[in-house]
Amino acid sequence: MSAPSAAEAKSRHPQLIDRALEGEESVITRHGHPVVVKPVAKPAPAVSAVDLDWLAEQRTGRGAPLKDAGRLVTGLRDEGER
Repeated sequence: MSAPSAAEAKSRHPQLIDRALEGEESVITRHGHPVVVKPVAKPAPAVSAVDLDWLAEQRTGRGAPLKDAGRLVTGLRDEGER
């Protein structure tokens, strides 16, 4: 891990970015206070069509879709009144 001052970091900015991209953390100090600069995590890959197909195959309860929420609640309420 490198520890340049703010003035050094300003002049070595491109090198610090390259090192961060390689996973190295740097501690930059400003007025004697450390600030940690580290690489941003890569975003998770998008879900592919193959993944969605697999999920569809694994799904259980392939019956008719449920009613909308309002009708479902009304039906449950009416059943309780009987």
